[in-house]
Amino acid sequence: MINLDKNLLLKKYEEYSAGDFIIYITDSYLEAVGGSLTAENMGMLSNDQHSILCYRYILDEVMEGGFIQLIANGYAPYVLEGAFPYVVKKEWGMREFSKLLYDVKRQYYAHKDELLADMEEEEFMALYEQMEELNDFGDEFLDDFQEDVTPTVAKMVIENLEKYA
Repeated sequence: MINLDKNLLLKKYEEYSAGDFIIYITDSYLEAVGGSLTAENMGMLSNDQHSILCYRYILDEVMEGGFIQLIANGYAPYVLEGAFPYVVKKEWGMREFSKLLYDVKRQYYAHKDELLADMEEEEFMALYEQMEELNDFGDEFLDDFQEDVTPTVAKMVIENLEKYA
């Protein structure tokens, strides 16, 4: 587990928006493991820290290009194939958000080969029309979940610093 300065995190929580706070704490995780996750350094983070990092990747990728971008950029094994959707439901108590993640996961498995194929920019952009349901899930996250989930996650972190810091 990566240990962070709890007093500094409390200060940053007061100063930053919820999204910026999540970025701050996960940037601290990534810095502590050497810049990016690898098979060799994944064990340096606790399961709880991995969960916050999964949410960070959702924020970064889905806000930029939806779940299609998250998958195409290689984050699906970490975010969707791991325990994160289960954690969101059972530990975070966010059943509807978890349901969305499981819906995305089903679409990912149904179209995995297409989504992970090497492609030109034009082919990638065509995925948004070809996989309308998966594209809609990104819109659903942005419209129905992001504004509520992000502050809830930030508050959960600050209220349970022993698990996340």
